[in-house]
Amino acid sequence: MPYQKIRLIYNPVANQGRTLPVASSLCPIVEQHEHAVWVETGCPGHAAELAQAAAEEGCDLVIAIGGDGTVHEVVNGLMRVPVEKRPTFGIIPIGTGNDFAFSLNTPANPENALCKVLAGTPHPVDIGRIEDGSGRTEYFSNAVGIGFDAIVVIHSRNVPVLKGFAVYFIAVLRTLIFNHHPFTLKMQTADTMEERSLLMLAICNGQREGGGFNLAPEGRNDDGWLDTVALHRVTRSKLLLRTLVPFLKGTHQSLPHVSMNKIRKLSIQSDRPLIIHTDGEIYAGFGTNVHQLKFEILPGALYASY
Repeated sequence: MPYQKIRLIYNPVANQGRTLPVASSLCPIVEQHEHAVWVETGCPGHAAELAQAAAEEGCDLVIAIGGDGTVHEVVNGLMRVPVEKRPTFGIIPIGTGNDFAFSLNTPANPENALCKVLAGTPHPVDIGRIEDGSGRTEYFSNAVGIGFDAIVVIHSRNVPVLKGFAVYFIAVLRTLIFNHHPFTLKMQTADTMEERSLLMLAICNGQREGGGFNLAPEGRNDDGWLDTVALHRVTRSKLLLRTLVPFLKGTHQSLPHVSMNKIRKLSIQSDRPLIIHTDGEIYAGFGTNVHQLKFEILPGALYASY
């Protein structure tokens, strides 16, 4: 469909600052659309401000050019405006993981992705909502990770030489060695209440995280459900030798120390402070004191062009 007012939000430090040549290759395509405006982010949180401003100015298409962190900020910016003012959004994946773009079947080639977004049909996409015990709220497009995978995200920020999936794999090994710390969760849905000792709990709207870990291989971002993936307490050797490969292949559903479920709402309470990521961004890191969380799915909260 033809868009009348387009805003492209580009993160120049995505994928550890390796994105300038890619972004430059998109300029000839952007220049063909006289109503397209290109803006760059300057600091953390800026993409959310730019996305909100674009929506309030009447843009009908907002495109995130970056990785999952950029998408996360753009989604949060769009969700700050009333639903009737939210523009369609699109993704040009030039980040490290590009997991939500993958769940939208976005082409990996940025030029192809941009052409597809500009010519695509808007589709309704579910968005997740997270709230902690103090009332702090964020939205997530792809996944929230608690425990092991959130610590992996923190370690991935300190793997400067590698890129892509290799970054997350090295971060997994570091987490396995230094941060193998189970926690006890009380988990409540509309129908159940249970207590579990876990190494990780992932709340998924997309299919994968970390650039290739297929946590919810049957997950959909347009079905009105969130997929939960719980990794129970296991030894380091069992995690390394019997668990990582199934998570990569998406065959972990059969493992006795993994449980999965579909939920619309979930409340949890932990016996210890939780380490949490939202779409690869740190929601609660080391030294924070988050013990309670609520999750819910917001069906069709945004429209995506792909």
